[in-house]
Parts: sequence; structure tokens; C-alpha cells
Amino acid sequence: MEHDDWPALPLEQWEPTYLTLHRWAQIVGKVRLSQEPYLNHWWQVPLYVSSQGLTTSSIPCDDRYLTMTFDFCAHRLFMHTSDRRMESVALEPIAVADFYAQVMASLRKLDINAKIWPVPVEVVDRTPFPDDRHHASYDRQWAEKLHRALLSIDQVFRTHRGRFLGKSSPVHFFWGAFDLAVTRFSGRRNSNPPPDPVNGEAYSHEVISHGFWPGGDFPGKGRVSEAGFYAYAVPEPAGFRTAAVSPAEARYLELFGEFVLPYDVVRTTTDPSAVLLDFMETTYQAAAQRSGWDLDAVTARR
Repeated sequence: MEHDDWPALPLEQWEPTYLTLHRWAQIVGKVRLSQEPYLNHWWQVPLYVSSQGLTTSSIPCDDRYLTMTFDFCAHRLFMHTSDRRMESVALEPIAVADFYAQVMASLRKLDINAKIWPVPVEVVDRTPFPDDRHHASYDRQWAEKLHRALLSIDQVFRTHRGRFLGKSSPVHFFWGAFDLAVTRFSGRRNSNPPPDPVNGEAYSHEVISHGFWPGGDFPGKGRVSEAGFYAYAVPEPAGFRTAAVSPAEARYLELFGEFVLPYDVVRTTTDPSAVLLDFMETTYQAAAQRSGWDLDAVTARR
């Protein structure tokens, strides 16, 4: 069954647009990173799904505020400031190098001095933005389909988040990996956090996380050929990877250390939202019970 709000996203067809848009998103995300005060677990850096596309929300810039929004309806990147100034860049088939130059020039026109490290992260091809002329694709229909999918997924993730009374992340879009995620916390510190400072801060406490990723090449781990949903726990409790979860198509992927469920399985069911919620709930329960979370204390009563 096909649903307009859950469009197909075959990687082999839209990957050129995806790879270009991924780098554009990193440029905007790095601008936010350069201006925002630090927030625990790097929550100051993501983007958020909006009715128009993806947005930074308001960014403090000295005595003003800036919002940058990828508008997939008008197909422009809008930059609005709190003193009623605006600049924009067209979303069209142009090289990353040109997009980068236009964004930085627009910020200068707005008197915003944003200094960023102009190198993409969490990608295999790390050509610096000013030199990248081989990523230059933008197909409006794929941008619009991605947006419709993210709107539907964001709503389900918010529903899942609302069922939890403990500490939980916002539903946010991490431009590094180009994934939408939401994370629950037990309240306990991770006794063995990753040694690197970035992941060490992200996983300083016990978490159970869910997300959506369009697929593609992942540095150091290989290639995933389709979009999908994921669920993992840090630290991973004994028995989690062999737990029975729903739906039946969900499987534990050793390469990534997480349960995965293909996006196509969800979007072609009679009720995609219910199937996705079932995946999120059963994987959460499998991890939380094995990790000894106090489920009575953190479960919302509706």
C-alpha cells in the first residue's frame, strides 16, 4: 500500500541530490555550531523538522538572533535575523563550493561573522566545501519527498517521546550523519563512555535511541543500500541483540550494533505510524528491561 505522506526514497534514484543536500546541511549546521553556547550531548547543533523543511531555530549572534531554514516548498535557504533583515540562497543544481560561497556572502551581508571549519564530517568523501564541485545535484521532487517523509516520521517520534517521563532529547536532525533521532535516558551515568570527546559527551549517560537514516556509505562500516529506522542502547545490555521485537522484518545488524527496520516495510503497511511505534516500543522495552531501567517511574500514564 502506498501513502502520499510516506513516499518512496529509493537510494539509487535520489542519492545525487541526497549527497549534495547532506553537505549543504552541514554548512548550515556548522554555522549554528559556531554561534551557539554549549548544551549537553551536543543538543545545540542539530536542525529541526518544520512545516517548510529543516530549520536551525533561533541562533544567538551577539545582540541579534538568526534563523536559517531550508525551505523545500519555496526551494530556498532563508536567513532571517531578529532586526528584520533577510537573505536567501536558491536551492538548485549548483556545486557545494558555490553554495558555500553564497551562504557565507549572505551572512556577511547580514553582518554575521560566522567562522566554520569548511570540511564535511561523517562522510567518506571529505572534500572541503570551497573545493567541492562534484556534488552539484538538486532535484526538487526528491527534496519534497524527503520533507514529506521527515514530517511523518517526526510526528511518530514525538508521540514516542511523549510516552516517556524521564529525560529525553528533542526530536532533532543531526546534519553529521543526516539522520533524525530521539533519545531516552535512564538517568544513570555510562560507566564506560567512548574515549573520544565527541562521542564521550554524546554517550556520557545510559541511553536508548531511535532514528531514521536514508542509507548510503558510512565511514568505516560500509554501505547500506536502503533507508531505514534504527534502535540501539548504550551501553548495550546482555541479550538485547537476540530479543524478540516487532515487526517481524526488524533485525539486529551486527555491523552497526543496532536493530534496523527498512523504511519500505513501514511505508507500505496499512498503518505506517502504528508499525513504526511498535518497532520503537518493542526495542525500547527489550533494552530497558535488560538494562534495569525503572519503567514504572518513567512511563507516562495516558
